[in-house]
Amino acid sequence: MGLRKVAIVGAGITKFVRRAEETGPEMSYLAAKMALDQAGLKLKDVEMVTVGSAPDAFDGVHMKGEYLLSGAGGNNKQYIRNFVGGGTGVFAPIHGWMHVASGACDVCLVVCSEKMSSCHPHPQGAFLTIFDHTTEQPLNPTLIWIFALEMRRYMETYGLSKTDIARVSVKNKNNALDHPSAQVAEAVTLEDVLNSEVLAEPVHRLDISPASDGAAAVVLVSEDVAKRLTDKPIWIDGVGWNLDTAYWATKDLYYPRYVEKAARMAYEMAGITEPQKQIHVAEPYDPFDYKELHHMEGLLLCERGEAARLTAEGYTARNGNLPVCPSGGALGVGNPIAATGLMKVIEIFLQLREEAGKRQVPGKPKVGVAQAWGDLMQVGTVIVLRR
Repeated sequence: MGLRKVAIVGAGITKFVRRAEETGPEMSYLAAKMALDQAGLKLKDVEMVTVGSAPDAFDGVHMKGEYLLSGAGGNNKQYIRNFVGGGTGVFAPIHGWMHVASGACDVCLVVCSEKMSSCHPHPQGAFLTIFDHTTEQPLNPTLIWIFALEMRRYMETYGLSKTDIARVSVKNKNNALDHPSAQVAEAVTLEDVLNSEVLAEPVHRLDISPASDGAAAVVLVSEDVAKRLTDKPIWIDGVGWNLDTAYWATKDLYYPRYVEKAARMAYEMAGITEPQKQIHVAEPYDPFDYKELHHMEGLLLCERGEAARLTAEGYTARNGNLPVCPSGGALGVGNPIAATGLMKVIEIFLQLREEAGKRQVPGKPKVGVAQAWGDLMQVGTVIVLRR
């Protein structure tokens, strides 16, 4: 039996905030209910639940998949949790796609939830032990420290300035002013970004997305169910994923090969041979402003080293030739790790349905791509949607 067509028919997303009053299960419930309500379904109609969430250390609860079970609607249902760092939010709907496409179920609820504020004194502490205990931990590295190395390598490879990079933060934070879930939307200027506090040269505070609490959910269904529920199904046309080595010091950091490999897998499935022409809207993962440029190139949406120039020329603006992160991205909406990637999938879903409100890109887009990235410069997850 071949793979079945799979559609997204409903989506929900909570407000992203620095410190939510709700627990992880409660945020999961809120997002799941919104998604089911939009799809016109009840929890009893759901056969499978897949949950994405990042390190257990965030919530301070061991076995977080089980902890989120009830809020995500997984009681007494087929249930699975996935975690591939920041790549989780796009891999979770890929997980759901696998179950529906294979025929294992007809209705799958995908929920991604993150409560980073529970990690004290700061969520960065959850990552201190992800480094190799022999070769890396003696150097006392942090995530910002190693991403500063990657940003510097990217800039020096292509002769980019801090201004070239900062334009992404300005674009995305301004785009997020129109997103109802946004945590840090702000009409910032280049000067604001460049004059913000230096955290690890060349990374400034406004180059980075914030720690956030939030949840997002989508409903995936088979073709026959989709046709009963809506006249605007959005089809999952291609999926891809790739995992590179955790030993980041052994790689040339100027280019994300793992993203390219995941993208090529998704594009082949979707029949996309010229992504620069066939993709109409994109949501690459942007936890740092340079990463949007990095990932645009890995997604083959432009040539290597060209993303900064295209951004400067307005090519990636919401009204540009290829709108990139019209949602406001992680830089503007917020970055509750797993929920961020699914927020990006939801943005493409809304754009293709022409239901993105003030964020709607022109030209009636038909094909979009969302991508997430995580861990130690090693995870690439990609999903292609088509209306």
